Amino acid sequence: MAIAFCPDCDGSVSLGPNPQIGQRVTCPHCDAELEVIELSPPELDWAYDEMDIDWGDEEEWEEEEWDEEEEEEWDEEG
Repeated sequence: MAIAFCPDCDGSVSLGPNPQIGQRVTCPHCDAELEVIELSPPELDWAYDEMDIDWGDEEEWEEEEWDEEEEEEWDEEG
C-alpha cells in the first residue's frame, strides 16, 4: 500500500495498492483535496478543477486599435 504526505498538513495519506498519476484523494486529517503527481516516491499536490469563467457577452468586448508606432517603439526597446 502506497502512502504519501499531504502538502497542507504533512499527514499521511493512503493511496491504495496501485496509485496512478492524476488519482484524486482527500487528506483524512485536514480534508484537503489532493492529486497524485509523482509515483516514485509517491507525491501529492493540491487538486485543481477547471474553472468556469463567465467572460460576459462577446459583443461587449472592446477591440483595441492597433497602434503601429507603439509596436515599433516596443520592438526597438526589446
